Amino acid sequence: MIQGICFDLDGVLIHTDELHYLAWKGLADRLGIPFDRAQGDRCRGISRMESLEIVLEHTDHIYSAEEKERFAQEKNEAYRAMLARLSPSDLPADVLPTLRELRRRGYRLALASGSKNAGLILARTGLGRYLDAAADGRCITRSKPDPEIFLTAAKMLDLPPERCAAVDDAVAGIQAGRAAGMVTVAIGDSAAHRAGDYDLERFGQLLDLFPGPGKEEGL
Repeated sequence: MIQGICFDLDGVLIHTDELHYLAWKGLADRLGIPFDRAQGDRCRGISRMESLEIVLEHTDHIYSAEEKERFAQEKNEAYRAMLARLSPSDLPADVLPTLRELRRRGYRLALASGSKNAGLILARTGLGRYLDAAADGRCITRSKPDPEIFLTAAKMLDLPPERCAAVDDAVAGIQAGRAAGMVTVAIGDSAAHRAGDYDLERFGQLLDLFPGPGKEEGL
C-alpha cells in the first residue's frame, strides 16, 4: 500500500530543463565548445559536475579541477538568475490541483531532487506549502541513480521506502527509485523510454494511479 509520493523537481513539478540548457549553453558558447540539445538532455537527472563533463567532452583542452569548479559556479549563477524570475504562473496547470487532491486523499508528499537550488524554486513558485518534506542536493552525497535522495525523502516522511512511490522524468531517477525499493512512476523522457513501473503522459494522471491509501492502485 502506497502512503507517500516522492517527486523529482525539474521536469516533474516544474519544467526548468530549458533554463538548465540555456545556462550550460551560455557557458559552452563562452568557452567556444559545441553544445547541443542532445547533450543537454544527457545532463538531466545527474549532478552539476557530471553535467559539466558532458559540456566539456567536445574539447581537447584539459581543464584543472579549480577551473571546472569555476565553470560549474558560473553556470549555477546564470541558472539562479533565471530562477529568480520564476513565479507560480510558471507551474504546469495540473501540478497544484493534483498535489492538493493527493494530499486530500491522504498521501504524504515529499520532494526528492538532487538540485541544490530546490529551495529557491519552491519559494519562488509556492510549491513548498504543498509538500510535507523536501530532500534536495544539500541532503545527499551521491547523485541519482544512487537511491540516497529517495531514501532520504522516505525517512523525512517517516515511511519505509516500500510504502512510497518515486516520480521522476529521468531514467537515472527511475533507476534510483527502483534501487530504493519504491514503486516507480515515469513522466516525460523516462516514460518515453518505458522506464517506470507506470509510465504517464501527464502529471494529472497520478490521480488515476493513486486513489488513496488503502485503496487499490493502478491505472
